[in-house]
Amino acid sequence: MTATTPSDDQVRMNQPAGSSQAQRSGEPPVVRLKGLTKRFAGVVALDGVDLEVRRGEVHGLLGENGSGKSTLIKTLAGYHDVDGGTLEVSGKPVSLPLPPGRFRDLGMDFVYQDLGLIEGVSVLENLRLREILESGARINWKEQRRRALEIFERYGLDLDPNAKIEEIRPVQRAQLAIIRAVEGMREGIAQNGLVGGLLVLDEPTVFLPRREVEQLFALVREIAAGGSSVLFVSHDLDEIKEITDRVTVLRDGRLVGTVDTRATSKDDIVKMIVGRALSELEDGPHNRPREGVAASVRDLTGGAVKDVTFDVHEGEILGLTGLLGSGFEDVLYLLYGAEPAESGQLTLRGRTLDVTAMSPRRAIDNRITLIPADRQREGSIGSLSVADNLTAPLLDDYFVGGRLRRRRLHDRAREVIEKFDVRPRDPTLPYSALSGGNQQKVLLAKWLEIKPQLMLLHEPTQGVDIGARHQILATLQDATATGMSVICASSDYEQLAQFCNRVLIFGRGRLVRELIGDEVTKDRIVEQCYASAGGNGFTNKVNGG
Repeated sequence: MTATTPSDDQVRMNQPAGSSQAQRSGEPPVVRLKGLTKRFAGVVALDGVDLEVRRGEVHGLLGENGSGKSTLIKTLAGYHDVDGGTLEVSGKPVSLPLPPGRFRDLGMDFVYQDLGLIEGVSVLENLRLREILESGARINWKEQRRRALEIFERYGLDLDPNAKIEEIRPVQRAQLAIIRAVEGMREGIAQNGLVGGLLVLDEPTVFLPRREVEQLFALVREIAAGGSSVLFVSHDLDEIKEITDRVTVLRDGRLVGTVDTRATSKDDIVKMIVGRALSELEDGPHNRPREGVAASVRDLTGGAVKDVTFDVHEGEILGLTGLLGSGFEDVLYLLYGAEPAESGQLTLRGRTLDVTAMSPRRAIDNRITLIPADRQREGSIGSLSVADNLTAPLLDDYFVGGRLRRRRLHDRAREVIEKFDVRPRDPTLPYSALSGGNQQKVLLAKWLEIKPQLMLLHEPTQGVDIGARHQILATLQDATATGMSVICASSDYEQLAQFCNRVLIFGRGRLVRELIGDEVTKDRIVEQCYASAGGNGFTNKVNGG
């Protein structure tokens, strides 16, 4: 495939290409950041970044994980202070850092990936939370409910204001968070006499099926047409091409450029994100997996996953990845029985298991283990000792005559700690006292104790320092040399390229690409993740041949 790098003229393009209201000549942008710089413990997260969002435009913000997008957004929200740079809102200078909550007076509001909703309280209380907290008078709940119903009707939503947040579907939670932000922005504009505002949407469509995405886009266009602006953060280039007027790309904390969306091809935007042309992508040596199939997944559906089929070979480390919301991470939890599957079969070394009837207990009995991404809340008990966490799967082995032989348990824990280089080498320490890397080594050692045939890993080196990362990867490679197979779901493309035999790319819940051998490089994975964002792959049946 031949493609060209965006020209300097494109990068300096001034006129938005979307259908939203263009900024009038001489009118200042809604937001202008110049030279924004932020460091964390000596690490430069933002290095002199410029960003200009014009009135009435939808402006995309793109970049890989760690590129600086979240830091920039949190600076506008007043969450981070800064080490340099200036901010103008509607042409007027605003001092940085912004105090918490100051963004509302400037006509800005935010929707983050975690949505910011409070469980245990009602839809109504979440929608009107700010007004409720700021009101010094008794709340007229009847009036608040009437206003909420009017808002829901305006946006075509069927939501019960009295329902608890945990009682509504994830899609409805996302819609509620977006509507709350829009209403907050509009109220801030009205109260402070502003001519326009800025709504920041950080990956808003991850939680929404396509039908709701279209509804959200209609709302975004309405906001832009009314003279306000939207800063739209997304990994989905099809959506970016559809909804934005211009896009700004960050890489490694630096500004790559700002381009007119319609005048720039999808391939060119990918190259801005990745940092090099497709023809320059480096290949790396990767062994092909063994011929023997250890596990076969057939017709797996559940969560965001739709009718996925693939094989895992003996001794193989198989990577699963994709952009946020593509469903790749759901595969692990469905196979383990931690999330309910609608359909699917798992054949493991001749034993066929109905995934819809799977449970964690049944998975462990069949020598399938899972190390989740959230190791502290889902993979361990932080208040228990290292020894108790290490030996939990085989606790029955340490009971003799109905009594727990704690000395024997601790002796075995010390052996395992020594073998896996867990530091400090004290089995009596609380698990929560260990560093992230040592916590992960404990979980890996714990599950290797049962000699699993299939290990499921979700973000195995997340929050792990470089030394511990290499130890973890070496441990996995040693384990697979004995025949154990691994399925690793991760958004760390460099990690996947480092130790996976194959990588399967997901898009919109389906398996759309397979990378094998010399194709397994970080740049190739990034390119294919973005290229597959629309989910229109050549097949969803991958057997590793």
